[in-house]
Amino acid sequence: MAALFLTNGALLANVLPRYPEIKQGLGLANSTYGLAIAAFPTGAILAGLAAAPAIRRLGSARAATIGTVLTALALLMVSAAPSAAMFALALGLAGACDAITDVAQNAHGLRVQRAYRRSILNSFHAVWSIGAVLGGSMAAAAIALRLPLGIHLTVSAVLFAVISLVALRFCLPGKDEGAQDAPASDSAPASVPEPEPEHAETERAEPGAGSSAAGPRVPTRTLLLLAALVVLAIGGTVVEDSGNSWAALFLGRDLGASAAVAAYGYIALVGAQFVGRLIGDRMVDRFGQRAVARAGGLLIAVGMAAALAVATVPAVILGFAAAGLGCATLVPAAMGHADELPGLRHGTGLTVVSWLMRLGFLASPPVVGLIADAASLRVGLLVVPVAGLAVIVAAGALRGRRT
Repeated sequence: MAALFLTNGALLANVLPRYPEIKQGLGLANSTYGLAIAAFPTGAILAGLAAAPAIRRLGSARAATIGTVLTALALLMVSAAPSAAMFALALGLAGACDAITDVAQNAHGLRVQRAYRRSILNSFHAVWSIGAVLGGSMAAAAIALRLPLGIHLTVSAVLFAVISLVALRFCLPGKDEGAQDAPASDSAPASVPEPEPEHAETERAEPGAGSSAAGPRVPTRTLLLLAALVVLAIGGTVVEDSGNSWAALFLGRDLGASAAVAAYGYIALVGAQFVGRLIGDRMVDRFGQRAVARAGGLLIAVGMAAALAVATVPAVILGFAAAGLGCATLVPAAMGHADELPGLRHGTGLTVVSWLMRLGFLASPPVVGLIADAASLRVGLLVVPVAGLAVIVAAGALRGRRT
């Protein structure tokens, strides 16, 4: 299972540090470039709701593996894109495949977590970060060696597609109906009073109870918590996208770093994110998910604002590292809590959060690009501290410290 998270992190990370090269080769303005890379989350949003039927038909592990192979092929198309339109089309296809992969691997990860009866989802996302660091390092090495983009992405696609196919043999067998109908664990948010065990079992197993003729009625409180979790996840994705789409460009073009050094803005973000996820489960057990998320939002806001104020290569790399550390547990927390909300079956909240959080990836690139053209990229990247402030507010939906 961990290998599937690793391949998912590594595939896109092999492409991201080479975005400036692609932008220059196609002669794109900042706004056009921002709109083109927004095709990735657009494809993800359009295909996101197809994840649930794919998982039901194929099983989460098989759906994640097939999605990984198709993502690898779509990203390979990026290297041959002759125009902005074809570049956007290739990214859109990659985003569609990645969305199905993302939901499927998290569904399988939560299935494994329920079997373990303890929190391990942050660890899976830590392995994703290892994959992102590996992919980013591969890209930095390819840039330093002046390896052509087509050869580089061919090696990446073949390597990680093979790893995902091998990993499938070691995943949990069968489909996911049993895991989806499992009773809720004790990880429900503290802001929602936990029902008695008998009531919780009935709520999961008999969704028709207390329903209207139109279908099961979801409590308003649950919907509000779900909305807050979506905001929390979007805050995390906006921070991630700042490293994905703009770190290399800002360090290289605006601050004068070499292409190989500029790649380390993204590597610093995902490397610090890995550290945060590696220790995330222990921090959550000790301080509570709410306190960890609020501390992360504060680190994002203060760290990135200070880096943009100083605006030197070392300061900005450290700023992206602070942002990566701050956002480390946000997406796993939002997904895990959404999957356990009272009144929703396992998988429903996860699918909604996974689908809607991609609005952050969709909106962030064109917004930053438009601001960069109107003012500067330094001003555009202020969306990161703003996202940190939003995280501090939305973290109230998470569970406090257990007693």
